[in-house]
Amino acid sequence: MATPVHTSRLRAWMLEGLSDMARHQSGKGTAAQAPAAHKGQRWWRVMCLTGVDYFSTLGYQPGIAALAAGLLSPIATIVLVIVTLAGALPVYRRVAEESPHGEGSIAMLERLLSFWQGKLFVLALLGFAATDFLITITLSAADAATHLVENPHFTSVLHSYQMVITLVLVALLGAVFMKGFLEAIGVAVVLVGIYLALNVVVVVVGFWHVATQGHVVTDWTHGLTAEHGNVFVMIGVALIIFPKLALGMSGFETGVAVMPHVEGDPGDTEERPAGRIRGTKQLLTTAAVIMSVFLIATSFITTLLIPEKDFENGGPANGRALAYLAHQYLGGGFGTVYDFSTIAILWFAGASAMAGLLNLMPRYLPRYGMAPHWARAVRPMVLVFTLVAFLVTWIFDADVDAQGGAYATGVLVLMSSAAIAVTIAAREAGQRNWMIGFAVISVVFLYTTAVNVVERPDGVKIGACFIAGIMLVSLLSRLARAFELRVTSVELDDMAQRFVRDIASRKIRLIANEPDRRDVAEYRDKTQQIRADNDLSESDDFVFVEVTVLDASEFEAGLTVRGEVLHGRYRVLSLESSSIPNALAALLLHVRDTTGQRPHMYFEWTEGNPFTQFLRFFLFGQGEVAPTTREVLREAEPDRDRRPRVHVG
Repeated sequence: MATPVHTSRLRAWMLEGLSDMARHQSGKGTAAQAPAAHKGQRWWRVMCLTGVDYFSTLGYQPGIAALAAGLLSPIATIVLVIVTLAGALPVYRRVAEESPHGEGSIAMLERLLSFWQGKLFVLALLGFAATDFLITITLSAADAATHLVENPHFTSVLHSYQMVITLVLVALLGAVFMKGFLEAIGVAVVLVGIYLALNVVVVVVGFWHVATQGHVVTDWTHGLTAEHGNVFVMIGVALIIFPKLALGMSGFETGVAVMPHVEGDPGDTEERPAGRIRGTKQLLTTAAVIMSVFLIATSFITTLLIPEKDFENGGPANGRALAYLAHQYLGGGFGTVYDFSTIAILWFAGASAMAGLLNLMPRYLPRYGMAPHWARAVRPMVLVFTLVAFLVTWIFDADVDAQGGAYATGVLVLMSSAAIAVTIAAREAGQRNWMIGFAVISVVFLYTTAVNVVERPDGVKIGACFIAGIMLVSLLSRLARAFELRVTSVELDDMAQRFVRDIASRKIRLIANEPDRRDVAEYRDKTQQIRADNDLSESDDFVFVEVTVLDASEFEAGLTVRGEVLHGRYRVLSLESSSIPNALAALLLHVRDTTGQRPHMYFEWTEGNPFTQFLRFFLFGQGEVAPTTREVLREAEPDRDRRPRVHVG
């Protein structure tokens, strides 16, 4: 049985620190907290960090393309490359400009939307982002296991252990993050360098065999003509088929997420890091060009050199087309080296995705009040994500092809949202030509997403499960934290400070007032009512406190208090907040701490059903203010002798 000391140590270890990727998720860190804008790594090194996600898709993309498009795979891949270079690349270059701190397109859309509809929309996008990143982890681990199991040297021993190996790889990834994953760029550079070099060898040898075996080109062209008739039909079919190849566009969202690691110029500022933006654009462009060349080349050689039946489920090229060619044309030794290189980069692609999750989720959910405080710590979140990855692996039976639809759906939804976000940004900036161009790209991505959903509805189903899970957990968390004091800071202007200093010389009495006409009669009648309800004398002095609710869906925010004198005699403290009870409780605690006296606040009872009033508080920040304010105070200050007093009449 664990002792309390051991339990305390385990808790401290689990909650040690916050996510390195998410330590500035609120966007409100001070200049001292924020890293200098010009610090970081050269853009080409950071490109390798996102490249373990992007480039690793070569491990399974050619096989998926061959299954989806058959002999049309090279032509459909060319369409995919055109969409990548003319669509995804310009979109994410603009995202890098608009969101230079790694928040991505979700943050752009969050700025455009407010209130609950904005929060719910962001939660839905987070569901698809979770689909993207989690399926990256499970799909990459499954394909890494496939490369190991299908290796001729190990297949007889490991063939029935695909699921076990996948789960071990996922667990190993979680263990790395539990220990601490701080700097992956150096490892990524080595893995990407070796992997791309080996792929260059395979591609060159593949083209040499295509050139020396002239019949394969003839067989391919004859087969295309027999199936589709003419070039125009081929292009038309390729345009319809290319959405199935959407996995070849993955990695752009990760490319933006790693922006904070890109080295900037000495003159960069956090508000406008021009060097970082320029480096990220170079990163995105170079990665897209490299990947485009490899996609076209690998789809061509795998389609021409590998029999179609070998791509099918259970076939030797299923999920490992390039490894199949490496073994066939370069021997078992080189093939095994290629397998282990592919396994390493696929496994590390999961690390890139895990880092993306740790960057994204703590940035939004705790700030929305839709996750407990421990969600900001790395280790508990790693445990949650690892367990979910286990569940997804089990559901899909560690099958690469089965997970392709869910992965593509997550990628395409994020790309569509990014295209829509930059279209709106261009419109607001008055850039008509860019707006039209991005609108066309948005239509293409929406079409691609729709086709993918129709063809592979399992993708949107698993995305919907993630969304439903996030929504449910978020709602329960927000309910559990409903009475939490969530004001991050309290600042009083000069007039407000003067009011507090003046009234602190006597007993501090504050009246909570819901502002209406704000005329003389309102304040006179309110004062008389409070005196009568609480049996106070004419000599007792009051200051009115009025709260205006702005965005009730916000959870955490600072509180600014303005003081003003109305009608020559009534002192009023005006506050703006997302919740009246929280604002009042925060003000009372601040006044107590600055004056050393326990303030008294006077309320009226609110008429109406208590449950309805709680829902008004939960959703709109209002409702039954008096008891809710007292409950917030009770949770924030357990000591009754130090707790500000609440009076209701």
